[in-house]
Amino acid sequence: MSELVREPSHPASTSGAGRTGGRPFQRVALHTRLKPGKESEYEEVHATIPAELDAALRAAGVHTWRIWRDGRDLFHVVEVDDYRKMRDTLRDHPANVPWQARMAELLEVEDDYSGTDSGITLVWELP
Repeated sequence: MSELVREPSHPASTSGAGRTGGRPFQRVALHTRLKPGKESEYEEVHATIPAELDAALRAAGVHTWRIWRDGRDLFHVVEVDDYRKMRDTLRDHPANVPWQARMAELLEVEDDYSGTDSGITLVWELP
């Protein structure tokens, strides 16, 4: 299951975590977990994502998506114009559906993009 980290509402971050080219964006942290023994396969699959998935992510407002792995735990940081809109856009996208099916083979909890992440609140940041 992915978890959403919401940025706190304060004057320095009224519309998200940052700006790209003067546009505000959201910074979203996610956590997923691999099935046992799938670590190498996950990294191999992510060595090069399909060009059509890359294009779909960018068209859905994703600026960057970084993933770190610690054992079976995956930590994602996504910088996106609007996280909810991105998920709505990608839910049935022909480039994302097969990718999510492939990820379902590797992750403990499948994400079919149908859920409504309620998120967890950012506790602290060094301003």
